[in-house]
Amino acid sequence: MKRKLVSLFAVAAMTASLLSGCGSAAEPAKGDSAAADKPAAEAEAPKAEASAPADAASYKIAVVPKMTNIGWFQRMEEGVNAYNDANGTDYVYRGSAEGADQAGIVEQMLAEDWDAICVVPFDSESLAPVLEKARQQGIVVITHEAASMDPKYFDYDIEAFVNEDYGTHFAEKLAELCNNEGKYIQFVGDLNSVSHNQWCDAADKYFAANTKMEKVGRYETGDDTTSSYDQTKELLQANPDIVAIEGSASTDVVGAAQAVDELGLTGKVAVVGTSLTSIAKNYVDKDVIATFSVWDPAKAGQAMIELALKKLKGEEPTGLNVEGYETLTPDGTVLYGNARVDIDKSNMDQYNF
Repeated sequence: MKRKLVSLFAVAAMTASLLSGCGSAAEPAKGDSAAADKPAAEAEAPKAEASAPADAASYKIAVVPKMTNIGWFQRMEEGVNAYNDANGTDYVYRGSAEGADQAGIVEQMLAEDWDAICVVPFDSESLAPVLEKARQQGIVVITHEAASMDPKYFDYDIEAFVNEDYGTHFAEKLAELCNNEGKYIQFVGDLNSVSHNQWCDAADKYFAANTKMEKVGRYETGDDTTSSYDQTKELLQANPDIVAIEGSASTDVVGAAQAVDELGLTGKVAVVGTSLTSIAKNYVDKDVIATFSVWDPAKAGQAMIELALKKLKGEEPTGLNVEGYETLTPDGTVLYGNARVDIDKSNMDQYNF
């Protein structure tokens, strides 16, 4: 068996401790030759310091993204590869182009004797029972973007920041751009995506308490640029009083910005949300996307691995040797870093991925 054997005492100690305790970049949106403005090969390569313990190569660890065919999770794969190169490990990055396949992929992995599975849930409801099975088999489960899932489904969840703060930031920016009035819409990759809905819920609370803004609705895009483009165009034509759009998946603001641009509504409809320079740059340059926020998915992948190793070795995760996660703020088994970056024209070139 590949899994590292530990003494009964260590198992008991770890158990007691536990009980106490984002259209693709490669395929631009319809009619948008600039959606992948900067070739991936030109983006700054993710870095990783040699930080894994000496016996790290003896563990079998997998990182499972929501999907593999969008720039966000391609960047995460680069981070895993960089970690392996720096530490002499051979950890696996495995997923599908379809988010709906994720639960099935993890289910198949349960027969493969993994020490740890690190996963970014696409649909938390369908994935939860599979993660529960993994933990029952003694597999360490580390999640990302899943802070509100029942903690029985993971050993630790690692977040780049407090999700409510992230969503409030978007609301504050949209309110500022729209003079605190008008209608807004929100996009999420999946209506069961934990983090996306936390961001939007926090924005709703801010709008309700501090502005006269009114929500038209929250819509699912499947992390697909074309879906956000099509829905934005339809919604803006049906509701000409929409003045603000919040996007959650990295592709949402790009599709929305394309529709706003084509309809001649730049400066009249504000677009903010999560994205990447590699796919959003064109619309930031054209002043369609006012600002976007990001955390480096390469670093998030490395943070999941480091956290899995600490759990496997029974170490307390107070901080990780990964940029943005050097100090962790715990909330039970959910751990928060400080990795959010807000990007606009003034600093976009510094975050070239």
